Amino acid sequence: QVHLVESGGGLVQPWGSLRLSCVASGSIFDISAMGWFRQAPGNRRELVADIAPCDNPNYAPSVKGRFTIPSDNAKNTVYLQMNSLKPEDTAVYYCNAQLTDRARYPMDVWGQGTQVTVSA
Repeated sequence: QVHLVESGGGLVQPWGSLRLSCVASGSIFDISAMGWFRQAPGNRRELVADIAPCDNPNYAPSVKGRFTIPSDNAKNTVYLQMNSLKPEDTAVYYCNAQLTDRARYPMDVWGQGTQVTVSA
């Protein structure tokens, strides 16, 4: 089994910053990509940012220039650094990993989600 554990959500004022973390653990052979999605009430889940080893990150237009997605491949960890937060960034943020487990099966794994609320 593979698990993703997220942390770092919370309440922040507009124009503030927040950093989310996601650690993948378990029976992992190789991770091909990790990323962050978000879902606000009444909306579909949408991609925020993702990154693959030795590749450039990919950002949603709404967060480009404000968010970055650093990663530590050795620790199977991805972060989401969120700056200049806006109320419309309020959502549950989910970590996602596309990987191969030790039995060489491809997997698409999701974290449990962490709430980010941007409000004065």
